[in-house]
Amino acid sequence: MSTNNYSSYLSELREELGELGEYLDLKELREKVHELQSQMSQPDFWDDQGRARRISREASRVEDTINQYESLHEAIDDLEAMVELEAESEEASFSDEIERGLKEAKKKVQSLRWRYFLDGEYDDREAMLSINPGAGGTEAHDWAEMLYRMYRRWCENEGIEYSVLNVTAGEEAGIKNATMQIKDDYAYGRLKGEAGVHRLVRISPFDSSSRRHTSFAAVEVMPDLDVVDEVDLDETDLKIDTFRSSGPGGQHANMTDSAVRIIHEPTGLVAKCENERSQHKNRETAMKILKSRLLELKIEEQKEDINELRGEKQSIEWGSQIRSYVNHPYQQVKDHRTNCEVSSFETVLDGEINEFIEAYLSSEVNQSSN
Repeated sequence: MSTNNYSSYLSELREELGELGEYLDLKELREKVHELQSQMSQPDFWDDQGRARRISREASRVEDTINQYESLHEAIDDLEAMVELEAESEEASFSDEIERGLKEAKKKVQSLRWRYFLDGEYDDREAMLSINPGAGGTEAHDWAEMLYRMYRRWCENEGIEYSVLNVTAGEEAGIKNATMQIKDDYAYGRLKGEAGVHRLVRISPFDSSSRRHTSFAAVEVMPDLDVVDEVDLDETDLKIDTFRSSGPGGQHANMTDSAVRIIHEPTGLVAKCENERSQHKNRETAMKILKSRLLELKIEEQKEDINELRGEKQSIEWGSQIRSYVNHPYQQVKDHRTNCEVSSFETVLDGEINEFIEAYLSSEVNQSSN
């Protein structure tokens, strides 16, 4: 990339950052931080621990937004100075450093842009993401594992830490279910649009006649609750089972019944965790998953109430896919809610799903403004 191209790219980044600054209203954010810090300094602040945690988290989130914006301005200033040196120097070259800096700055601007889209009550939380195959045996199990890999690759592409809380292998191939904890602020807000039925059309590798098959898998996305008192549970409604982990054998086999399954009998919701050797830790994580699912159920019920008031009727049923992944007779991945589509099937399954995420969030913003 030439020096002129560097300068042009930096000008575009600075313009985009300026637009974000107008939307975010840094003056208002600083006033908000001051107000929250004033509340946190009160002697009775921690008397109500649930409220105190919510205020502390909000203060941290707003401060982080301000710091990101200011550090981006400094980074762009530094890159512009480096581009000037590159243009003036006949011997030294800063091209590699400039390009790395541009890539990093663009990524940070993108991260800051999520603040525009993500202002829901739980959008700034980490996420619990679960995948379950539909009917179809081996075909569906294999498709569920492909999706499981897609979301792990997305985390890796984004530099996001995640942990696998539970994964159960299928009898012949693929998985019966998997649950991941995605440890990044705004993970729930970014991934909430992934929830729903995902459909695959391909020539089956398990069919000796090489026929085309259609498979379904359901993705569930829940906010990871660190404020556990947001959901009240009656212990008498819970059925708690322990069992041996289904992980690999050999010297790493878990020989104790430390895995935990919790069933919430009024709703039939099930949560389990088997990744820890401690039954206590697995129980704690399974309870967190269950509370997150109950919260998500509550959110969905509120949405249904709103849709009823608006006169909208939505069909929530198995087979009403949100996105189709077609690998035969042509290649295409299409989101049916936003009409966002790409032709690179393999690229999407390698975790490149930000185009779909942003299209969904943009549609949500547009709907709320109408």
